[in-house]
Amino acid sequence: MITNDEIAAQFSLLAKLMDIHGENSFKAKSYAAAAFSVDKLLTPLAEMDRNAIFSIKGIGESAGKRILEILDTGQFSILNEIIQKTPPGILEMLSIKGIGPKKIATIWKELEIETLGELLYACNENRLTLYKGFGEKTQQNIKEAIEFYMGSMGRYLYQQVEEFQMELEKILIHSLPYQFVITGEFRRQLEIIDSIDWVTNAKAEALNPFMQGIGFTINNQQDDRLSFCNEKNIRVQFWLADEAKIPAVLFRTSCSELFLNTWSETFGWNETKSYTEERSIFEQAGCPFIPAYMREDAEIITLAKQDKITPTLTEKDIKGIIHSHSTWSDGGNTIQQMAEAAIKDGLEYLVISDHSKSAFYANGLSIERVLQQHQEINKLNQTLAPFKIFKSIESDILNDGSLDYPDEILAQFDLVIASVHSNLKMNEEKANARVIKAIENKFTNILGHPTGRLLLSRAGYPIDHEKIIDACAANGVVIELNAHPRRLDLDWRWIRRALQKNVLISINPDAHTIDGFKDCKYGVLVAQKAGLTPSRNLSSYSILQLETFIREQKQKH
Repeated sequence: MITNDEIAAQFSLLAKLMDIHGENSFKAKSYAAAAFSVDKLLTPLAEMDRNAIFSIKGIGESAGKRILEILDTGQFSILNEIIQKTPPGILEMLSIKGIGPKKIATIWKELEIETLGELLYACNENRLTLYKGFGEKTQQNIKEAIEFYMGSMGRYLYQQVEEFQMELEKILIHSLPYQFVITGEFRRQLEIIDSIDWVTNAKAEALNPFMQGIGFTINNQQDDRLSFCNEKNIRVQFWLADEAKIPAVLFRTSCSELFLNTWSETFGWNETKSYTEERSIFEQAGCPFIPAYMREDAEIITLAKQDKITPTLTEKDIKGIIHSHSTWSDGGNTIQQMAEAAIKDGLEYLVISDHSKSAFYANGLSIERVLQQHQEINKLNQTLAPFKIFKSIESDILNDGSLDYPDEILAQFDLVIASVHSNLKMNEEKANARVIKAIENKFTNILGHPTGRLLLSRAGYPIDHEKIIDACAANGVVIELNAHPRRLDLDWRWIRRALQKNVLISINPDAHTIDGFKDCKYGVLVAQKAGLTPSRNLSSYSILQLETFIREQKQKH
């Protein structure tokens, strides 16, 4: 039997969706009133006389007929129709505290945002405050509510669980007399973490009561492993091993399945053997040590055997901030504040890349404002030398592949980052044509976040990575590794291919606040997986090297 609660919920949802779609407000209010009336009824509608339903206060002719439809067919056709034309992410937003129909309508129609992940990213970019009804406090509350909701799904970005991992490891080491060595996805520096794993010589009978005592519930128990979840649905897993077997288990659990199978076929693999340390496994195989973050594919084993694995870049190799946004567009700090923070961090330069004029949703710069910003940068460079602020723009790649602004304005920037931000629903053919046309533009220096993906939120538009990389190689265009932990785009799995084609990568934080500078770390972590070296990363260039690079790029004009 269909309950009153179910009927009220359907009427309430219909009213909200009608508000979101901007449909007749009188009808929307009448359905909301009907939902309220049904919710207060003590007698089930299914047991009432059909004619009596129409006489209930708050239930008119239209709502009464809809109630009969639900009771007779189990369907609510008008609701089904409006759901069909509503993106799933918009429906999901109704679950987030602090976002009502009117705000959702603004988010969808004006910001062109259709998923929670996109909305969270917009909050991080300080973008909601540009719209009526969204103050800083509202934006922060929405951000926290989305993070809580998404966290319940059980999959996390590396950055989201990093602090948790460190804190829990401290607790384990200080509270229990056993070894705990991080392994698994976290040790491999994967961008998405399903579980945080340790190898330990602790016994299940010691771990079980301890973990439950600090708020975890047991999830799975086997002879060789034990896993738990906490109230935020963060999964932690312990691989149980005798002390002498820890190196072997550590090796096995910090490799991809493909890597481990290739290793076994190439060198043989006896997991029951004891080793003094993990490096001994490589020494006995006669293979140079391969860091855990590189143990992904078969090719890395071939490179290691040929002694072709070179030291990768580290955070210390980042010499300047490329791709940052200020209060001129949707950033949270002034150019001067960002420059002073970069100087304090020991960096040599800052590349300001505010949004271009078509990015109305991000307060993009008109031509007049571009020229005004350049005047400000000139003045700051006079007082901040030898530190330098470079004039850049994150130019929207328009629907036809052209860049924002006429050539005479584009020529005035030191660097042009070309990025797709709108009309993301493209097939591969359209996406390739649009992006490649922008790459071939003589003013394009860097291709920004090549697929537009948002991890755990939006897959991004489909591109033929080979064709895009080849186009960048042919036109001398750098490919960005956008270091924001929700982007990490270009995906590290394609960086090695880009390097083989002699394409430069640039680890850029896409910083919208001073705190965003720290995101370079996450770009470095995934770049290490692909073997990126300082010499092949643009943001590792010294100020003199970057100035030389810019002069050479200008020769394309």
